[in-house]
Amino acid sequence: MNERTTITIPLAEVRSTIKARTALQGTLKGSARGTPKGRQVDSQARVDIAALLGASKFGVEIRRDLLIEYLHLIQDKFGALSAAHINALAEAMKLAQAEVYEVATFYHHFDVLKEGEEIPAALTVRVCDTLSCAMAGAHELLDTLPAMLGKDVRVLAVPCIGRCSDAPAVCVGQNAFGDGTVESIIHALKVKQTRGVPGIYTSLAAYRAEFGYKTYQDVVSGKRDADATIKEMEDSGLRGLGGAGFSTGRKWRIVRAEAAPRLLVVNIDEGEPGTFKDRYYLERDPHRFLEGVLIAAYLVGIDAIYIYLRDEYHHCRAILETELAVLKADPPGGKMLPHIELRRGAGAYICGEESAMIESIEGKRGMPRLRPPYVAQVGLFNRPTLEHNFETLFWVRDILEKGAAWFSSHGMNGRKGLRSFSVSGRVNNPGVKLAPAGITVNQLIKQFCGGMREGHRFYAYLPGGASGGILPASMGDIPLDFDTLQPHGCFIGSAGIVILSEQDKARDAALNLMKFFEHESCGQCTPCRVGTEKAAQLLTEKKWKTSLLEDLSQVMVDASICGLGQAAPNPIRCVIKHFAHEIS
Repeated sequence: MNERTTITIPLAEVRSTIKARTALQGTLKGSARGTPKGRQVDSQARVDIAALLGASKFGVEIRRDLLIEYLHLIQDKFGALSAAHINALAEAMKLAQAEVYEVATFYHHFDVLKEGEEIPAALTVRVCDTLSCAMAGAHELLDTLPAMLGKDVRVLAVPCIGRCSDAPAVCVGQNAFGDGTVESIIHALKVKQTRGVPGIYTSLAAYRAEFGYKTYQDVVSGKRDADATIKEMEDSGLRGLGGAGFSTGRKWRIVRAEAAPRLLVVNIDEGEPGTFKDRYYLERDPHRFLEGVLIAAYLVGIDAIYIYLRDEYHHCRAILETELAVLKADPPGGKMLPHIELRRGAGAYICGEESAMIESIEGKRGMPRLRPPYVAQVGLFNRPTLEHNFETLFWVRDILEKGAAWFSSHGMNGRKGLRSFSVSGRVNNPGVKLAPAGITVNQLIKQFCGGMREGHRFYAYLPGGASGGILPASMGDIPLDFDTLQPHGCFIGSAGIVILSEQDKARDAALNLMKFFEHESCGQCTPCRVGTEKAAQLLTEKKWKTSLLEDLSQVMVDASICGLGQAAPNPIRCVIKHFAHEIS
């Protein structure tokens, strides 16, 4: 048996070791300095955030889903998001600082400052450089403005801001306008008009004078049977007018069959280049849209409504804020309205995708979800969710008042219904054109747009915005409607029609659009994030590597999570197929 070995340690050394270990533990716990680990919250920033959150229109309760709204409050007040304010907001919301930071840096309209970085210029001038505006001289404007405006004004090239018919479109502060020139921009800066003033639109009183909200009251009172009303919507043939084209009435039945509570989300993130119809109608007749919202909400059994409006539409937000307040104060028939929240986007095209929009409303990065489950079953806050585009709801009142047969009686070339076409480019009279579904682009140009501009000959067109593909003028007799363009590698989507002339090149248009997709990819999936970047590089070459581009396109279509990456190759494939003379 081995003898036990005794080791003697001097008492002074033991005490020294215990003291050092205690000091180390105190440091790790923050007790030595009286502060926690990590970046400390600035006391003045804490006061600033408390004041802003207290002034929030959403009430005193601090909510995780309002993170983006809180970031807007800081940006609007201080001109940027400093590290100090991000840290203080994270503390107030009991979130990790990284969680706030990742959301703030995801959205284009937030200026996140690095440590020691100065706040940007007091005013920012944003010039759209997407296709319609590029054709109208946006790049020349961008080259001229910095020297003209000086260092006190920041000039940025930005994606589509929804004024394609009045290209080039500009946003000075929060004041967006079309037909931008150096003179008009300087004037806007001089008058310091940072938020667009709403134009003349139909107020609640004027809308009610024309029997507004009568259909809604008939539905609520039971004068209109719920099942029969939904059947009327199904028979009308009204489909989603934001791109997917799903049957409106059928969607109502699907969500209605789900367990309560159910939610309604309205998509007014209209970021598809070449599309501006939602803004056009909202500027003129907001209550026709709101009545459609309330009718859908009542018939489906909706508990809360969330309206997601793109940040570029500041003046539309002013209209909705005003009219919603008036409507809530004096609801139709005296019946209390469902809970309604107006949410503000922050500059992310991807949030036009329904699940990405839902993520944004929840206060997160706008990244699309994998499906199934579908949002009708598991949507906003994990509840069954009815999701609609603005224009779809805008038509509800007219269809119910005039009947399904009235709506479906319109149409041309074997198609049924009405469509709102956003037309921009080389035509005499661009704008929103309400025309029969199935009209051809040749008919649209001649009958609704006053023909081509002087000195321009029809050469090509985009039938469905940036992601809808490009077709030559020789294919201008294809009916413009759902399911008619797919055989040609295109789709109508939100019906954004961009007209090109012989002075333009389809290959240049494809490059412009691919740069847009590269800029707007959320980065979640590699096929889209890397594919759009590599495609944009390949499209700059004088002679396109068509085999390589086709391989890349197929990977993006097959493996991208959402429609952005899946549709981004459409312009490439169309140019290779129909405009080979430009790329060889």
